[in-house]
Amino acid sequence: MPPRPLGFTGRSEELERLLPHLSPDGDDTAALPLLIFAVTGMGGIGKTALAVEAAHRARARGWFPGGTLFVDLRGYDDDPVTADQAVLALLDALGVRDRELPPTTERQYDAYRALLTERRDRMLLILDNASEPSQYLPLLPGTDHHRVLITSRDRPDALPVRQIDLEALAPDHSVDLVTRALHDTDERDDRPALEPDALRELADLCGHLPLALQIAAGMLRRRRHRDIASLVAEIRDAGDPTSVLDRGSPGTDLYGRSLVLRPVLETSYQRLPPGEARLLRLLCLAPGAETGTEAITALAGRDTGAVLSLLEDLAARHLVMPVRGSNGTASAVRWRVHDLVRVFGVGVVAGDAGLREEGEAARERVLAFYHRWADAADDRLRWLPGREEPERFGDRGQALAWLDGERAGLVAAVAWGREERFAGTAVRLAQCLGEYLYSRRYFDDWIAVAEAAREATHLAGDRLGEAIAWDHLGVALREAGRAEEAIDAHTCARDLYRATGYSASEAMAWDNLGIALREAGRTEEAIDAHTQARDLCRATGDRHCEAGAWHNLGNAQQEAGRTEEAIDAHTQARDLCRATGDRHREAKAWHSLGNDLQETGRVEEAIEAYGKSLEVYREFEDWYGEGQALHALALAHEAADRPTEARATHLRSADAYTRANAPTEAAHARTRAAELPE
Repeated sequence: MPPRPLGFTGRSEELERLLPHLSPDGDDTAALPLLIFAVTGMGGIGKTALAVEAAHRARARGWFPGGTLFVDLRGYDDDPVTADQAVLALLDALGVRDRELPPTTERQYDAYRALLTERRDRMLLILDNASEPSQYLPLLPGTDHHRVLITSRDRPDALPVRQIDLEALAPDHSVDLVTRALHDTDERDDRPALEPDALRELADLCGHLPLALQIAAGMLRRRRHRDIASLVAEIRDAGDPTSVLDRGSPGTDLYGRSLVLRPVLETSYQRLPPGEARLLRLLCLAPGAETGTEAITALAGRDTGAVLSLLEDLAARHLVMPVRGSNGTASAVRWRVHDLVRVFGVGVVAGDAGLREEGEAARERVLAFYHRWADAADDRLRWLPGREEPERFGDRGQALAWLDGERAGLVAAVAWGREERFAGTAVRLAQCLGEYLYSRRYFDDWIAVAEAAREATHLAGDRLGEAIAWDHLGVALREAGRAEEAIDAHTCARDLYRATGYSASEAMAWDNLGIALREAGRTEEAIDAHTQARDLCRATGDRHCEAGAWHNLGNAQQEAGRTEEAIDAHTQARDLCRATGDRHREAKAWHSLGNDLQETGRVEEAIEAYGKSLEVYREFEDWYGEGQALHALALAHEAADRPTEARATHLRSADAYTRANAPTEAAHARTRAAELPE
C-alpha cells in the first residue's frame, strides 16, 4: 500500500462518512451485492489521499488482517492500465507469479477470484484513478467478504456503489494544509503566521484545490527566503494560476505523480464528447460564480431538456457542481464551475478564433436574456395601477425572487459593457437594476454597475445614457455614505440632462442633488435644489416627479427647523402620491409626515402616520422601510411613556433591519430595546 499522505487535513467529514462503511461490523450496505465504495471528484481534489488515509486508519483498527491491495489504473493517462494488466499485478501481490501464473487471461481472472474467495482474512482492494468501468469491473471479487474502494473523476452512477463526492476544501482547511506542509519541512517557517491575509488569498487563487495547494506549498518551500505575498502577486498578475504553479512545480508527489495542474484539466476536457465540451466552454464564460439553468439555456442556445442532460453529465464528471438554492428544491438548482476549470475554459476559447466567435455569440444571448427579464422585473417593481401589466412576473415578490437569484450574474454581465460589442445591451441592463439594488441595499453592487455603465456610455458618446449612469452612481454613492462624491456625480448628471434637453430628467437630477447636499449638511442649498426640481416637474406636468420633489423638500425643511413648512410639503407629497397611485412613495410621505408631527409634539397623530407607512412597507416587502417605520414608531411610544410597547417595537425593527441587510441599524435597535424595561 502507498505511504499515507503527510499532513493530511481538511477531510475529517468525508473520513467519518467512509470509515463506517469499511468497518467489518457495518451492515448498512448489506443490501448491495458487493461491498463497493467510490471516492469521486475532479482531478487534483485529493481522492487518492483520502482513500489511502482511510485504508491506513482501517488497518490500524484491525479491520483488514488480510492486508490491502492497491492498483493505480492511471485512467486519465495516455496509456491507461487495462483490467487484464491490473489482474497480473494483483496476482503478483497475492503471491502468484512465474510458473504458477495461469497461461490465459480467463484463467488468470479465475485464479484471482478463487484466491479472494478462499482467503478468510478480510482484505481491502483499492482501485485508484479509474476512468472507465471496464478498468475495474473484471477486478471485483466474487465475494462480499472483502471491501473494494474505487477512486475516479467520474461518478459510476450506473452501478450499485456507495459514493463519496469530494469538493474543494473549506478556506480554513486550505490554510491549514499549506501551513502544515511548510511546518513539516521547517518548524521555524513563520510565514503563515506573519502573512495570514496573503496565505488566505493564495488559497483562494488555488481554488482550494488540494493539488494546487500542494504545488504552492512546494514552491514556497523552494523559495523559502521570499514571502507568501510575492507568490500571490505572481499568480494575480498572470491571471492564470496554472501557468505560475506549473512553471514552478516542485516535481512529483508521494505516489510518483507529476505535480502539475494544466495536464489534469486538459485530460478531463479532452475526454468530453463534443456537446459536453461545448457547454463547459460556454459555462466558463458565464457571468457570476453560479448560473441558473435558464440562463445556461440562453447561453447554450439549446432547449432546456438538452442543456439539463448535458449539465448532469458534466456534474457526473465533476466538471460542474450543482448547488441547491436556499429553498432546497430541485427547481432552485444552480450550477458552479470550479475557479481553475473556469480559467482553463476561458483560455481554451481565447486560443481559437472559431471558439472565440462561438463564445461571443453565447455571451450576447445570455446578456439579452438578462436584459429581457431584468426589464420585466424592474417594470413590476415600479408598476403603478393603470399601467400595462409587466411580462412574466405576477407580483413584486416574484420579481424580487428572480432578481435575488440572478444578482451576481446580472452585476457581472453589466461589466461586459466595457467591450464595444456588448455595450448597448449592458447599459440598458444597468438601467434596469437601480430600483432593485436600491431597495435591497446592495450599494457596492450598484456602484459597480453604475461605474461600468458610465464608462460604456462615455466611450460610446451616449450623453443621455451617461447622464443616467451618473445619476444612478450618485444615489449609490450617497447611500454608501459618500455624500461629497454623490454631489459631484449628480452635478454631472444635471448638466448632461440640461445639455441634451431632457427637462424631466434634469428635475430628477436636481432632486437627487438636493438629497446629497442635505446628507453633506448643506441644508439651505438642498432646499434650493429641491425647489428647482419641484418647479421643473410642474413645468413638465410630471405629477409623479413632483410628488418626490415635494417629499424631499419637506425633509430638507424639517432638518432646517422649518417644521410647519415641512408638514405642508409632506402633505402635498402624500396627496400627489395617492392621486397617482404610487403606494410605495406614499408610505415614505406618511413616514416623513409622522416625523414632522412628532417634532411638534402631536405624538398620537405621529403614531397613526407611522402605522399607515408600516402597512404599505410590508405590502411591498420593503424591509428597510419597515425597519425605519418601526424604529420611528418605537420612539413615539417612548415619547408617550409606553416603554413596554417601545421595547417590543424596537425588537421588531431589529428583525426587519436584519432582513434588509442592515446590521448596524439592527444592532442599534436591539441596544435601544435593551435600555428599556420589559
